[in-house]
Amino acid sequence: MVQGTGSDVGKSLLVAGLCRLFTRRGLSVAPFKPQNMSNNAAVTPTGGEIGRAQALQAMAAGLEPDVHMNPVLLKPQSDIGAQVVVQGRVTGNAQARDFHALKPKLLDAVLESFHNIGEGRDLVLVEGAGSPAEVNLRAGDIANMGFAEAAGVPVVLVADIDRGGVIASLVGTHAVLTETERARVAGYVVNKFRGDASLFDDGLAIITERTGWPAFGLVPHFEGAHRLPAEDAMSLDARHHGGGAEGAIKIAVPRLSRIANFDDLDPLAAEPDVTIEIVEAGRALPGDADVVLLPGSKSTLADLRHLRGQGWDIDIAAHHRRGGMVVGLCGGYQMLGRRVADPGGIEGPPGATEGLGLLDVETVIGGDKSLLAVEGRAATGEAVVGYEMHMGVTTGPDTARPWLTLEAGRPDGAISADGQVMATYVHGLFAADGFRHAFLTQLRAGRAEGAAYQAGVEQALDDLAVHLERCLDADALLAAAG
Repeated sequence: MVQGTGSDVGKSLLVAGLCRLFTRRGLSVAPFKPQNMSNNAAVTPTGGEIGRAQALQAMAAGLEPDVHMNPVLLKPQSDIGAQVVVQGRVTGNAQARDFHALKPKLLDAVLESFHNIGEGRDLVLVEGAGSPAEVNLRAGDIANMGFAEAAGVPVVLVADIDRGGVIASLVGTHAVLTETERARVAGYVVNKFRGDASLFDDGLAIITERTGWPAFGLVPHFEGAHRLPAEDAMSLDARHHGGGAEGAIKIAVPRLSRIANFDDLDPLAAEPDVTIEIVEAGRALPGDADVVLLPGSKSTLADLRHLRGQGWDIDIAAHHRRGGMVVGLCGGYQMLGRRVADPGGIEGPPGATEGLGLLDVETVIGGDKSLLAVEGRAATGEAVVGYEMHMGVTTGPDTARPWLTLEAGRPDGAISADGQVMATYVHGLFAADGFRHAFLTQLRAGRAEGAAYQAGVEQALDDLAVHLERCLDADALLAAAG
């Protein structure tokens, strides 16, 4: 089990890299994360949802994503707390205090999924969440040491040297763990090092002297990390800049307060002639953008209020008047219509609000959650593959001009009468190289074909495995795993 001294220390990336490393050695490997909190999720072939990081880790291990790889997923919403997903299915909403009371009841499902994933495997690589040093949350824990002790798995502790204080973070974690938890830690990894690794030899010696834990290695910063999908919104600004070449296609993305499934942007950012500009609260949308893209949202009405509070509705209207293209994905699709209603309070307090009015459609949020992998063709003829993950039904005249046609001729999305505004419920469609290239060629006629996105992700995973093979004692990790 890979646990961290804090959030965003690189646990997800390390587990993905180790999945690929040990798979390349011929082992049968599977990823597992007992509890995750993220609004970036993926749909499994069986129609369940798991954290996006576990879907990437599954790819690294050469597997299809499985709901048992991430049995508990929390998706933060608005005033009603977080949506609770258990073994791929929504079971309800819970405030933080309510969830802490619920955790012990979820342990059985977590252990069931762990044994399900482990059956017939040589190795299961488990990712923790947050940090085991949060001992105030230890009671009923299913994410870190609580799971490790219940499942009887050894722990490798990961610390991030890039943020500073790495010695204190490891020694401090040792100080607050119980004796049995300290004994469960087989060793540690220092991640994201920059510069001459030999300069930290004394640091490793100090950590080992103070904790008794051996070091499995010092991992240099992996330059290819930007080529892999991210799960944590903390990394949004650092990742999505794209090629930045002179004359690049500029896609402006307002950073919604409850942004979801933002990995939709990754294939666009991978193009050398595309710049993704994430626009933070308090800033205007750039007037020279070619496209304004409204991403997914975990709470459409709340994010519409946030969008208007920043004045972005005015910027979007001006962009449209200038002839600019506007794209909406899932929640962004709903926002572009005339009205959005949530009569049952699914995503927050019950209510309704006017949309941006750029598409002649209306949305009512409710009913069963749509969770399915899809494929089809765009209105321009290119093949697309993706997934739906939404609640609500959108109707109106502009749906007679669907952006996509899915299996069995099912229309999806809408295009405005002037052709400048287009939207869909399908996530992941920009990963299809042919569709993405055709979309961008509408903006820059005669541009080169561009990137091969999925092939690039696979190559980045191979590169990460080689990177970790060089700097970690992989044999010692296997020995620790038994």
